Amino acid sequence: MPAGLVSVSGVLLFGAENDLGYGLLAGGLVAAAIIDRELMRHLALIAAGMVIISVVPLNADLSTQHMVLMGGALALAVLVPWLVSRFVYREDIIKFPVNTGRKWPLTARLYLIGVVLLGYFILPVYLISTGVYQNWPDASDPAIFWKLFLGVNAVGIWDELFFVCTTFALLRRHFPDWLANILQAVIFSSFLWEIGYQAWGPLLTFPFALLQGYTFKLTKSLTYVVTVHLAFDFVLFLALVHAHNHDWLPIFLY
Repeated sequence: MPAGLVSVSGVLLFGAENDLGYGLLAGGLVAAAIIDRELMRHLALIAAGMVIISVVPLNADLSTQHMVLMGGALALAVLVPWLVSRFVYREDIIKFPVNTGRKWPLTARLYLIGVVLLGYFILPVYLISTGVYQNWPDASDPAIFWKLFLGVNAVGIWDELFFVCTTFALLRRHFPDWLANILQAVIFSSFLWEIGYQAWGPLLTFPFALLQGYTFKLTKSLTYVVTVHLAFDFVLFLALVHAHNHDWLPIFLY
């Protein structure tokens, strides 16, 4: 129950932008303190990151001021749990494995191609048919074009740092992998809703979040899950440019 409350609080905080989410978050921590103090300490790390990112608007405002503000909040949301876990709790749970020394097998490379193909066929239809592409600015201006490219990729990397390497890793200490993955995917997809993946976006983002957690479990490689995410986000970026300007990048079928 405590972890469930923390997870569902993300739906209110990010999905509905409702301050009742803070009450659920606090309730989850209080319940955890009664049931399992170690669980409470780990949920508190996740909650800290969630609270930090909840205090700034999570949208595609590409003004320099907003990008700096949001970038700072996202950085703190990863750094604070890691620093407390590593230097206060004296644990080594939150890790960011980049150089694993393992080669990607053929299946991993084929999966990357599959992710790109799925994005190519699905993303333009999703963005244009629902109109959610308007949640991101028109990249006709060169400055906006490159800011959009930077923002999409930066958020994609951050997703894996916080939701997979931090949230999923901490929850796995207390729950079976499948349950820990579902709990992190609820928060993950709620965050992406506020970022702009609305309408039937959760039908895409929730399975994607689950796959990213499962992929990290299999590969134990931040490098690989980030590569998967950035490959998908590159198609997203191209699809957003196409949605705003159909004459640009006439490579999509929709």
